[in-house]
Amino acid sequence: VIPDGITAINSYAFYNFRRIVSVTIPNSVKSIGSWAFCACSNLTSIIIPNSVTSIGESAFRNIRNLKSITIPSSVTYIGESPFAYCVNLTSIEVESDNKAYDSRDNCNAIIETSTNKLLAGCKNTVIPSTVMSIGSYAFAYCSGFSSLNIPQGVTSIGRYAFYGCSFSYATIPNGMKSIGNNAFCSCNFLKSIDIPNS
Repeated sequence: VIPDGITAINSYAFYNFRRIVSVTIPNSVKSIGSWAFCACSNLTSIIIPNSVTSIGESAFRNIRNLKSITIPSSVTYIGESPFAYCVNLTSIEVESDNKAYDSRDNCNAIIETSTNKLLAGCKNTVIPSTVMSIGSYAFAYCSGFSSLNIPQGVTSIGRYAFYGCSFSYATIPNGMKSIGNNAFCSCNFLKSIDIPNS
């Protein structure tokens, strides 16, 4: 239980602290630093209060027992790969009145509204047709879907975007311009992938 009055959780504050099962973040906290709760593998529940405005890079990375997360309307900044390697994550929701991020069409993902960039997804994500890019580590170690269909409007895929995913088939749309380093690395079940002329 983090005491009331704390305004920031610094980078690496609880890194690899595997004994934490749940965490209570008070309404006084405004920022959660990079890697703050990374590798807290037994953590099953996190409630981010509506006071938080900033979530750092990889803040909740590799929390293997985390199943759902809600991003409050107050959040205006989320760093790269916030939920990478959260293998059991099945539900991601951004509150509807958030001005910077959204989960349009109940897609089970975090999308940066101004750029239409998908920052984080899970095995239940349906990538909306309005998404233009997929961020680094967005689906890293997502398991449970057998095929990957990327919408026509997507023009770039970030590094490690689908690292370790379990799908067998992937179709990359015409119009794709760039695929980042290791985007499909360790996709051990991948049998075929269609890469367009673009």
